[in-house]
Amino acid sequence: MEAVNAIGRRKAAVARVFVTEGTGKIVINKRDLENYFPSSILQFIVKQPLNTLNVADKYDIRINLDGGGYKGQSEAARLGIARALVKINAEDKPALRAAGFMTRDPRVVERKKPGQPKARKRFQFSKR
Repeated sequence: MEAVNAIGRRKAAVARVFVTEGTGKIVINKRDLENYFPSSILQFIVKQPLNTLNVADKYDIRINLDGGGYKGQSEAARLGIARALVKINAEDKPALRAAGFMTRDPRVVERKKPGQPKARKRFQFSKR
């Protein structure tokens, strides 16, 4: 099997995922998963699509992560892994979609508007 690649995005984070057959090793930006995401919750988020399909020890995964914070990066990696697994086996798509791993979360930061301190906040109104 050649390397299958996919892209996952969340907020400002972009994850380029490369999946090959292997023993279940996940490397992010040339660092081990446990080293890159010390939080067990974020490690769990990244592994969710693999655990759903029970293929956690079947594939080696290499991820290039860029932009965003650690939460957005972990969810971008999750989407990229799910998309790559569907490229490998299209019959897995309904199970991953039912778990919610195939949908790109469209929520991003709203832009700042001119004449305001932030996106929605207004400067204090003075009547006199």
